Amino acid sequence: MNFLSDLHTHSIVSGHGYSTLLENINYCKENGIKILGTSEHGPKMPGSPHKWYFHNIQNIPRTINNIIILRGCEANILDTEGNIDLDPFVIPRLDYLILSFHEAVFSPNTLENNTKALINAINKHDNIEILGHLGNPNYPIDYELIIKLAMEKNILIEINNCSIKGVSRNGSSDNCKYIATLCKKYGAKIILTSDAHICFDIGNYEYSENILKEINFPDELIMNYPKKLINHFHQKGKLLDVDYTNI
Repeated sequence: MNFLSDLHTHSIVSGHGYSTLLENINYCKENGIKILGTSEHGPKMPGSPHKWYFHNIQNIPRTINNIIILRGCEANILDTEGNIDLDPFVIPRLDYLILSFHEAVFSPNTLENNTKALINAINKHDNIEILGHLGNPNYPIDYELIIKLAMEKNILIEINNCSIKGVSRNGSSDNCKYIATLCKKYGAKIILTSDAHICFDIGNYEYSENILKEINFPDELIMNYPKKLINHFHQKGKLLDVDYTNI
């Protein structure tokens, strides 16, 4: 498989990344990756940028060194009411949100409360495009319920290579395989991501691809192909300044 986009990446701006945005971009150029999404953690994550970073994010050009740049945020769920750590006036300035649980922000809870928090966040906020690392064993959720809601909202389910590799969220692999199996069963769209915190990991989906091969996951449900990905955004009225026909 040759997937040429990665929408879950971090830089030194995150406080725990090791490459600059330009280093990430140059790595993409050297390795044939066409679309880079930069998605720093929301402000409540320790070490993360201030809200003005996200307010000012449109200063990042749409294209740098012939790489299409998508401006995102990995927003943190704060509570069971589904509040997140971005102000409403900031969200429209972003191309997309990844919605995630992080232990430093939202303490792991019961399956019922974790599911409630996720459902409320999905229903409360615009611009959510990806549900991040749902396989984290510290946050049990009702996978079938969440996947069906994601399909209803046309939100992508992330298959996070970093989680499966075990670099963080150790123990996620079996859950990620089960999530992918449910996505295959119901026809839910997925997106592979690296969750890279250093440029050399961008576009590396080795562990995720192995899982997909094991379950014979249908290629048509994978949204990482650049034209397919941009068309997905276009159908939702987004990224209209990007011409995917020339990718």
